Amino acid sequence: MAYSLVKYVHVLLAITAVGSNITYAVWNVRGAIDAQHLGFALRGIRFIDNRIANPCYGLLLVTGLALRFIGFNFWPRWVLSAIVLYVVLVVVALAGFSPALRRQIVSLEADGPTSAGYLRWAGRARITGIVSGVFALVIVFVMVVKPAA
Repeated sequence: MAYSLVKYVHVLLAITAVGSNITYAVWNVRGAIDAQHLGFALRGIRFIDNRIANPCYGLLLVTGLALRFIGFNFWPRWVLSAIVLYVVLVVVALAGFSPALRRQIVSLEADGPTSAGYLRWAGRARITGIVSGVFALVIVFVMVVKPAA
């Protein structure tokens, strides 16, 4: 029973974290349609990232490790693969996406949406956001399909 409950929470956290990340593209498009709403959209992304997605990713590590210790007495290859991908995702998100988004917002407020600084940070946030999203989706694939289990 404990395993099923922890797995249920783990799946809900994954849905919330990855689902939140997927909305960032919509926020960006909606903000780009009207420059007066761009700051609101970017601050919305930052709020969701800091207060919803990232805490869920942190709790995913906790519940994932709990599942391993409750349900297995060894480290399946797919679990190890997911952990390696998770570490890469965290590094890209914390060292790439989050700082780029923060600087993008600062640059927007200081220099506007057509400034070189804003465009540079927007590009970095876009690339690191896409890379993070791909890693998140690959992790979901590994966790669902369990290749080479």
